[in-house]
Amino acid sequence: MLNVSQQPTALLDVNYLVVGLGLSGYSAARYLLRNGYRCRVQDTRDVPPYLGKLRAQFDTFEFHAGALTEAISAWADVLVVSPGLSVRQAEIQRAAGQGKAVIGDVELFARLVDRPVVAITGSNGKSTVTTLVGEMIRADRRRVAVGGNIGTAALDLLEQDAEYYVLELSSYQLETTSSLRPRVAALLNLSEDHLDRYESYAGYVEAKLAVYDNAEICVSNFDDPSTRHDRRDIGFSLDPHSEADFRLLEDQGLWLAHRDEAWLKVEQLGISGRHNWANALAAMAIADSIGISKPAIVDALQAFSGIPHRSQWVAEIDGVEWINDSKATNVGAARASIEGRTRPVILIAGGQSKGADMSVMAQTLKQKVKLVLLLGEDAPLLQQAWRDAAPIERVETMREAVQRARRAALSGDCVLLAPACASFDMYPRFEARGDDFMHCVKEIGA
Repeated sequence: MLNVSQQPTALLDVNYLVVGLGLSGYSAARYLLRNGYRCRVQDTRDVPPYLGKLRAQFDTFEFHAGALTEAISAWADVLVVSPGLSVRQAEIQRAAGQGKAVIGDVELFARLVDRPVVAITGSNGKSTVTTLVGEMIRADRRRVAVGGNIGTAALDLLEQDAEYYVLELSSYQLETTSSLRPRVAALLNLSEDHLDRYESYAGYVEAKLAVYDNAEICVSNFDDPSTRHDRRDIGFSLDPHSEADFRLLEDQGLWLAHRDEAWLKVEQLGISGRHNWANALAAMAIADSIGISKPAIVDALQAFSGIPHRSQWVAEIDGVEWINDSKATNVGAARASIEGRTRPVILIAGGQSKGADMSVMAQTLKQKVKLVLLLGEDAPLLQQAWRDAAPIERVETMREAVQRARRAALSGDCVLLAPACASFDMYPRFEARGDDFMHCVKEIGA
C-alpha cells in the first residue's frame, strides 16, 4: 500500500495542493486558506461544484483546471487528495515517489482534533451506526458532532463545540489517514465492494482494517472473523450463543443484550430487519465503551427510525410493503437487506456492479425472492449470475420496474429496491435513485 503520509503530526508551513474540489476538497481548501496556509486547488473539471463558493470567500488562491500535471504538483509539498480520486493513479503515485506527502481531509482533521473521536467503517451499515451512535450521545445530554463520509465533512466538524466526534470513514479516506487516534474504532463487516478501485479484495480489506491503527478500544463483528483485531476486542453478534459482549438473548423472544442482561426487545427497535439488529448491537457496543448510559442508549434505539435510502419504509399499498434501500450499493448490503425481510420479496436491482462477484447472492435470492426486476448498465451480467436463482425480468426505467412489481405483488409481499450496484449509470447519486423509486411508488399509491 502507498505510504500516504510522510508529514509530522502538526500542520507545517508548507505548500498544500488540494486535488479535487468536491465536498471534502472544498472543506480542506477552505480550512487551509482561512488559516493562512499556502494552498492551491486542482480539478480536472473547468468548473467543479464548489469553485464558485470557494471564490466567493477567497479571491487570491490559484485554481488549475485540467489534468494533474508534473508542473502543477511540483509546487506542492503535500497533496490533499479527494476520496473520490484513487491514490493509485499515475500522477499521484509520481508525486508520492518524489517525496510529496499524500493525505486526505480526514488526516488534516486528525492532526487538529483534541477531543475523543469514534471512527466507524465497514462495507455496510456504517451510516446507520454512525448516526445512531450520535443519537445515543445526544440522548445522554452530551455534545456531539457527526460526519466524515456522511453529511458534514470532517474538518467542518471542528467548528462545532463538541465533546465527541463520530466519524463514518470509507476505505478511501482511511488509506490517506495515518495520524487518527480514535478513542473507539469499529469495523462492522466486510464484503466485496469497490473492486473497481482496488487490485484485489485483499487490498480493500487491508484499507478497512487500518481503522484500528492507534485506537484505544476496538469494536468488531464476532459473526465476521475478517473484522477481528485481537482478543481484546469488544464484540457484537447476532448469535445468542456467542461470547460477544453485545449479542442477542433468547428469553420469551429476542432481546438486544449486554452479556446476560437484556436491554431491549428487537420488536421495540425503531428500525426493522435482522441486519439492523446487528447495527443496533454495534452502536450499543460503541456507545457503552465511551461511557454513554444504558437509559440513553435504549431511548435512542427506540426513537431512531433510520435514515433515508437505508431500508426506508415508503408505503404499504393493498397489503404490499415498499422499501427503499437504494444505499445497498454492493452485494453484501443487498444480501443483508433481502435476508432482513420477513415477507416474500420482489427485488429491484441493477446499475454498475463495480467488478463484484454477483453470484454470491444466488442462494439468498433462491430462498427469499419470488421475482427479480433488473435495470441499468450491468443488468445482463446480473441476469447471467442469477439465472438459476429466481425468475428474472429486464426493465428499462424505475417507473417500469415499479409498475411491473405492482402487477406481480400479492398482499403480504415486499417490493424492495436493493440494487447491489452503484447508481452512476442512470443517476448522479444513490439518493437520486431512491428518490425516483419513492416518487414512482407514490404515483401508483395515488
